[in-house]
Amino acid sequence: MATLLYRLGRGALRRRRLVVALWLVVLVGAGLAAATLRGPTASNFTMPGTESQRALDLLAEQFPAASGATGTIAVKAPADGQLATPEGQAVVQELVQEASALPGVVGAVNPLQVGAVSPDGRYALVQVQFANGSDGVTDEQRTAYGEVGAAVKAKGWQVAPGGEVLGGEPEVGSTEALGVLVAAIVLVITFGSLVAAGMTLLNALIGVGVGMAGLFALSGVIELTSTAPILALMLGLAVGIDYSLFITSRHRQNLIDGLSPEEAVGRAVGTAGSAVVFAGATVVIALAGLAVVNIPFLTVMGLAAAGTVTVAVLVAITLQPALLGFAGRRVLPRRLRAGAAGSADGPDRAEQPATAPTEDRSAFGFRWARFVTRFRVPVILLSLLGLGLLALPTPDMRLALPDPSTAAVGSPARVSSDLTTEGFGPGFTGRLAVVVAGDTPQATSAAVPQVTALIQGTENVLAVTPPQVSPDGRTALLGVVPKTGPTDEATETVVNDIRDSVGGIPDAEVLLTGVTAVGIDVSEKLSDALPVYLLLVVGLSILLLMLVFRSLLVPIKAALGFLLTVAATFGITVAVFQQGHLASLVGLDSPAPLISFLPILLIGILFGLAMDYEVFLVSRMREDYVHGETAGQATISGMGHGARVVTAAALIMISVFGGFVFLEDPVIKSMGFALAIGVAIDAFVVRMTIVPAVMSLLGDRAWWLPRWLSRVLPNVDIEGEKLRTELNDRAPSQV
Repeated sequence: MATLLYRLGRGALRRRRLVVALWLVVLVGAGLAAATLRGPTASNFTMPGTESQRALDLLAEQFPAASGATGTIAVKAPADGQLATPEGQAVVQELVQEASALPGVVGAVNPLQVGAVSPDGRYALVQVQFANGSDGVTDEQRTAYGEVGAAVKAKGWQVAPGGEVLGGEPEVGSTEALGVLVAAIVLVITFGSLVAAGMTLLNALIGVGVGMAGLFALSGVIELTSTAPILALMLGLAVGIDYSLFITSRHRQNLIDGLSPEEAVGRAVGTAGSAVVFAGATVVIALAGLAVVNIPFLTVMGLAAAGTVTVAVLVAITLQPALLGFAGRRVLPRRLRAGAAGSADGPDRAEQPATAPTEDRSAFGFRWARFVTRFRVPVILLSLLGLGLLALPTPDMRLALPDPSTAAVGSPARVSSDLTTEGFGPGFTGRLAVVVAGDTPQATSAAVPQVTALIQGTENVLAVTPPQVSPDGRTALLGVVPKTGPTDEATETVVNDIRDSVGGIPDAEVLLTGVTAVGIDVSEKLSDALPVYLLLVVGLSILLLMLVFRSLLVPIKAALGFLLTVAATFGITVAVFQQGHLASLVGLDSPAPLISFLPILLIGILFGLAMDYEVFLVSRMREDYVHGETAGQATISGMGHGARVVTAAALIMISVFGGFVFLEDPVIKSMGFALAIGVAIDAFVVRMTIVPAVMSLLGDRAWWLPRWLSRVLPNVDIEGEKLRTELNDRAPSQV
């Protein structure tokens, strides 16, 4: 692979104008396709095979009038008891008529007629039924619904439209651009060259542009959840910068060593490019592996992010060499350009420097490696203790889908939720729906009273509304109001208790659904899938690293380090987002359970990134070890050469992910936070502290591999050892 990438790098530099032109054509073409073929994103999280989804499918088939999205308009009168007055009733009737006339609305229910009024006569809830599901509601319809009640508000009443119909696509604003700005600053400091920094960032942005445009072009034929493009942008931008950084760093070192620009870029792509391809492949495999969980929206999210990572890899190994060809030696700081140029006067001269530069082993990476290896036992124990303390909240982790009570303060959904809770209690913000379906109208009619009685006798159930019956009389829909909120643990118990109690009704199928029930079903299925996926990822990491390093203990050590990273990251995220510790620092208004798919998604992404840093650091250790250094010397040398680049790469990742923490959407906020924290822990604590300490402790045993296994495993040569041997055997004129 290294030889193939070496030739690819040199070829891209030689034909740099053609390569740049081709990528620009791809970018423009993908942009035009996105503009013309882009489809809507989905804000719901369906789960085929669950009871709640079967109920929704049944409603859509037999009771279509009740299968569309619902809205709830919370109303608050200026004074207690005002809803009972003729003036108050007239105001409510005016609001109901306005809501009924909205585009896309089937009808609105007068709360005075169904008793949806608070005991003090000040609050009321107007139910609004839309013809289409929440994803079928247009932006114009959603805007009109959000502006309902302007005349009523002018009379001093509070009107707050809410409900599932308000669910929309999270917006990416300017705050995450701060992450890109920090990344640019890190690149300038790392390279000491505006040209190198700007070119690396430009390369990554082109890759992200192509990936995102392609994703939006495909959204016309596949259903994307609203968070899938955000995840793809977040990950594509971070790995795009990192992969370009790795190749540019190796290219600069080759120039400093006296190689010509063409030879330098060829070797950079052949060596660092091999690590990039491997690292990208692990991220893609981990994300695509989400498909084994068999959850459609999660599969789409994983494949969308995997697509942008694939583009980032292709851009790094093709477009980056071309841009490096245009930059020449300007990628070096001014003080180093003259020396590098002087040692390579011709285009192919001095493929090996006449005089090897003296290596500076006083840099921080070497000093840190010597410290860690000298005090390896205390370092390992303290690191394990610290990560263990951070992981303590992990067992308390609860998963749920977001509900309006956790939305940003001041948002329409949050205002409506707070007003509803104020007047009626938290249970009214997460009402359940029970579908009763019989073969005949008589069977359904006989089952409804039994179901109602059983639900009313369930603990923590506040009320059961009268049934709505389909035109053919075979399907009935009952509303259930729990005493607790949608994400409350007691509500999950209510859902399970109701399902247990109504499961034996004869001659009728009874199914529980609603947004709250869907969220509970999704969370339970994801929780069940989490251990299986974690086992898959850990097993995959051991196998891949065994191929790369031809070692048994190094992969096991890497997998255990990954588990430490995951546990500590989960612990910190639970402490902040679920338990509320230091929540104000990340702009979180209301602590709540973690979004259901965050843990499994975090495992997939962190796995790829962890293997990225592991390969970059440990491959240099192995390279020096096989070239004759002792295991201890190789550990220090590998850390010394890789620490600066890994530090820069990690800071860039943290900056990009951290930029998304400033978004108001709590789902995106938690994803950005968890990824930023996970990268920080894995890069600085696990890979740059625990790994060299353990490698020093293991010594030569770290590179042991049973002979029978060595014969079975193919040699992928990711560090380019065969390539260097081949190049060293050639005459300079033949290179």
